[in-house]
Amino acid sequence: QVQLVESGGGLVQPGGSLRLSCAASGSSVSINAMGWYRQAPGKQRELVAIIITGGSTNYADFVKGRFTITRDRAKNTVYLQMNALKPEDTAVYRCYARRYGVEFWGQGTQVTVSA
Repeated sequence: QVQLVESGGGLVQPGGSLRLSCAASGSSVSINAMGWYRQAPGKQRELVAIIITGGSTNYADFVKGRFTITRDRAKNTVYLQMNALKPEDTAVYRCYARRYGVEFWGQGTQVTVSA
């Protein structure tokens, strides 16, 4: 099992920044991919960003140039730096990890972008 604990959400004004963190514990060795999804009220869950073994990253088009995903393998932690936030970025952000084809999810952290 892999446990994922997110932190760093909150309320921010449009144009502001937040950094989300997701720490993996348990059987975190050999995690193949970690990333972030989000879900806004009334909308489907969507991929935000993912980083795989070796450091390759993939971003949703709507965050390219604004969000950056990084991973500290020594700390088993993945970060999502979010800049130039927009009201439409408001959602619950959930951490994701995949290990040998098995998916794990965090509980989620609320990000609200509002004036």
